[in-house]
Amino acid sequence: LQPCHMNMYQVPNPGLPGCPPGLEYLTLKLFESNNKYEVLNAVGQNVFYAVEENDCLSRQCCGPVRSFTIRVLDNFGQEVITVTRPLKCMSCFFPCCLQELEVQAPPGNTVGFVIQQWHPFSPKFIIENEHREQVLRLHGPFCGWSCLPDVDFEIVTMDEVDKIGKISKQWTGLLREAFTDADNFGIQFPMDLDVKMKAVMIGACFLIVSQPF
Repeated sequence: LQPCHMNMYQVPNPGLPGCPPGLEYLTLKLFESNNKYEVLNAVGQNVFYAVEENDCLSRQCCGPVRSFTIRVLDNFGQEVITVTRPLKCMSCFFPCCLQELEVQAPPGNTVGFVIQQWHPFSPKFIIENEHREQVLRLHGPFCGWSCLPDVDFEIVTMDEVDKIGKISKQWTGLLREAFTDADNFGIQFPMDLDVKMKAVMIGACFLIVSQPF
């Protein structure tokens, strides 16, 4: 999963006083636009494209806790997965307002949910099926992760005995990490995992991408 945060701004007037030619854009205030993603398979081929939908006010004012709808499209432009997250607080002091996300595949047909669990030090989530039955757990690293190069969120069984996969934030280099919001994420899960749960795990990846943790 490769998110790309785009900057949108109007074309500036050329010949600004004191500005070297070609650098006019750097004098403007930049605004973050909706995120766009590419979903690739293990050999780098495009499998899906995804676009986030929300409003400018939510992006600028609510940041990582904003509500959003992400529409996942196949290579023919058909929407195959819809991921929806309501506006929620992510503070550990408000465990009643933790993050949650619904996954539909196809749109209108709920296949599962990703529910954040309260924990003072580590991000933890429950993966539920369409009947709100708990199926898997997703455990993040201890004490946050923004300063680490490679970060794994482990997918484990409900009894926490077996690890069956992971969602990983992959190091993309110092310059890209320091000066852009773009990251690479990878998902690993068993081939025989229920296809609906695979779609929910893609949704879980979008939830992790959107959080600073």
